Amino acid sequence: MRLERVKDFFIFFASIGLFLALWEAYYWIFVKNPFILSPPSKVLVTFVQLVIGDPKFAETGFSMPLDMLYSLYHYLYGFSIAILIGFSLGLIAGWSKKVEKFLYPVIELIRPIPPIAWIPIAILLLKLTHTAAAFIIFIGAVFPILLNTMYGVSSVEKKYVEAAMTLGATKTAILLKKVIIPASMPAFFNGLRVGSGVAWMCVVAAELFGVSQYGLGYKIQLARLYHSPDVVISYMLAIGIIGLILDRLYRGTENRLLKWRRGFVVE
Repeated sequence: MRLERVKDFFIFFASIGLFLALWEAYYWIFVKNPFILSPPSKVLVTFVQLVIGDPKFAETGFSMPLDMLYSLYHYLYGFSIAILIGFSLGLIAGWSKKVEKFLYPVIELIRPIPPIAWIPIAILLLKLTHTAAAFIIFIGAVFPILLNTMYGVSSVEKKYVEAAMTLGATKTAILLKKVIIPASMPAFFNGLRVGSGVAWMCVVAAELFGVSQYGLGYKIQLARLYHSPDVVISYMLAIGIIGLILDRLYRGTENRLLKWRRGFVVE
């Protein structure tokens, strides 16, 4: 097991190292213009300077730790509402076919509309505020959570419900708590991870298009206006790192809470 982890670790960093080497070579062979594209050697230096708050960048309004906090605030604001509404509606619609039929036309009408298309509406209704950014994030994240939860609840096998009722679980609340919700958790977590990824992309898109004057996406746009590709790519790197951390957090939580679904499979 330890040898396998060492090999995975080596492959991971070898892949990144090869990518950075090709990028560096491409810059010095074909580009050679720091105003068009920066080499990774320059980007890594800029990234560190932005993280530690180098005065050279602070004077022009770039503070990566603060921008990370604003983007995470937007993400948590919109995503928490998406979880609350998506899980609640998914639970009700999965439990009741009548509610599912009632909600289906509205869901299928709104769901295909890209979250970016809602940005003008968000700006008109909510102005350039944190709530406007949260609205875009909510629109992007709510449907994966809602549909996966609805599918998980409606897919619970009837024999589980019958067994619970045989053992005395007669009330709807008991059935939901002891059978329906636990059995639908794998589907809910799938929706949660997908919704989280979409939500994080919506954070950047909303900030990039000016819904909020704070955050990582907004500073990418600002750096573009300053013709600073090293700053642009540094912020892109920060976005990728945070997205990876969020995914690992949800995956770890899922594995910890849903150990029972692994069965007898040995890794």
